[in-house]
Amino acid sequence: MLEDTATRFLQFTFSSIVVFICGWRFFKQAIYLGLHAAVSMDTLIAIGTGSAYFYSIYIFSKGAHGLYFESATTIITFILLGKYFEERTKLKTSEAIRKLHELRPQKSRLFKNNQEYEINTAELKPGDVILVKPGEWISTDGVVIEGSSTVNESVMTGESTPVLKTKNHNVIGGTVNLTGRLIFEVSKTGSETVLSKIIKLIEEAQTTKAPIQKLADKVTAVFVPFVLGVALLSFIFWFYRTNNFYVAMVSFVSVLIIACPCALGLATPTAILVSTTEAAKKGILIKNAEAIEKAHQTKTLVFDKTGTLT
Repeated sequence: MLEDTATRFLQFTFSSIVVFICGWRFFKQAIYLGLHAAVSMDTLIAIGTGSAYFYSIYIFSKGAHGLYFESATTIITFILLGKYFEERTKLKTSEAIRKLHELRPQKSRLFKNNQEYEINTAELKPGDVILVKPGEWISTDGVVIEGSSTVNESVMTGESTPVLKTKNHNVIGGTVNLTGRLIFEVSKTGSETVLSKIIKLIEEAQTTKAPIQKLADKVTAVFVPFVLGVALLSFIFWFYRTNNFYVAMVSFVSVLIIACPCALGLATPTAILVSTTEAAKKGILIKNAEAIEKAHQTKTLVFDKTGTLT
């Protein structure tokens, strides 16, 4: 009996740590939404795990069997694990975006009065004249005014063949000058460059919601009150039929625990984050989450002779 009590006390202790320290974020959000007459998946998680936890305390105090400490702990742990993977994916996404930022050199060689001056790329403005030597990165977008060279634009276009650049040709920041000396006039800087717009496009794609995710949000507004209503009706039904608070409470808690959305709110955003990150690594830019969802409807892809799809 003493050993059984010690085991239950350990369940109570560890469950308290998981539910109210690790999982406090769900209760905090549920309380905030409740004060504003709104509900979300966090509401269901908080009520489901909270009911299981406090009901278990009640049973524990009575010395009876049928604790739900492990249910509350498992649900919180599973959802937090999913959020951990989601945050890890976001970090990988940030790493991919950081690598795109690194394509833009911090320093540029300003060419003025036949003299070279090294300045910060961030200080460049349209009309400045920049000198780029072989093997150097092109720091921003511009138009060639002198020189001839081949440029590796594969990071932008996917083309592995170097592109010849001569007078009046456009150059793109983040590409590499390969063979000759180029002097170009800056046409765009900062957020107006092609590279900056690509980075912004990726960031926007990862924050947009797919239509199915918006549908899940709408379902939540109906689903949560419905589950709470079913749980309450279940409690009333079994209490009326058995006149036993224990049996009625088991039914109430069971409905809430089973209905806890362990995956619905995690699967779609995680899938979007993973897909956009992996696509960016392979040179595929996705405009928004809706494009991902509609991609499965594609019947035919048409490529040009080099195999590049723009």
